[in-house]
Amino acid sequence: MARKPQRPQSAKPEPAALPPPGGTDRERIIAAFMALLAEQPIEEIGFNAIAARAGVSLVVLRGEFGSTLAILAAHSKAIDRIVLAEADADMAEEPARERLFDVLMRRLEAIAPHREAMRSLMRSAGRNPPLAFALNGLAVRSQAWMLAAANIDSAGPRGLIRAQGLAMMFASVLRTWVDDEDQGLARTLAALDRALARGQRWSGMLDDLCRFSPGRCGSRFRRRRDEDIGEEPAAA
Repeated sequence: MARKPQRPQSAKPEPAALPPPGGTDRERIIAAFMALLAEQPIEEIGFNAIAARAGVSLVVLRGEFGSTLAILAAHSKAIDRIVLAEADADMAEEPARERLFDVLMRRLEAIAPHREAMRSLMRSAGRNPPLAFALNGLAVRSQAWMLAAANIDSAGPRGLIRAQGLAMMFASVLRTWVDDEDQGLARTLAALDRALARGQRWSGMLDDLCRFSPGRCGSRFRRRRDEDIGEEPAAA
């Protein structure tokens, strides 16, 4: 299958030790949290450390966010917006698999400055099932937007199943990406291509199932849809 020419890959930036001097309090808090996450597990990051790194008071931090998970959700939303803003009109006529490949590569580019933070988060999720469950909810929400960016239907129960499958697939690609030191990300590109090929076969089977047994595609997932892709955690 023909591939669109690969974007030139720039050298991978290191995570910032300090948040950028400009920006809003909210942006500085998110940047500070991601910098801390690159240095230590999420379980060890306290509100005082985040406020100190961001250069804000605890009052300001509490006004913006109610938990570290809420900060992480805001970071995920910011990455979603970066990917959505970089939509490539030239991909519109490409097959769905190629469009999704392009979207997910843009997502990897967007999170590249946070490689160490992502590695830390993945390690924590591997030993903390409740955290893994919460992160899955954030991932499903983001992947629903990635499907939309690739002009693939993400509505209804079938869309939820697609988003969940894509979240699991992208997580498997991230495990390769965090250790891929090649500037061209050869291993990551290969892993993403293989994962999308598997996903394409799985999606075909899902379409067949939903065509002949539509009830099975809805009832089992309605409650999880409300839990996994509901509103972002509020700063209560």
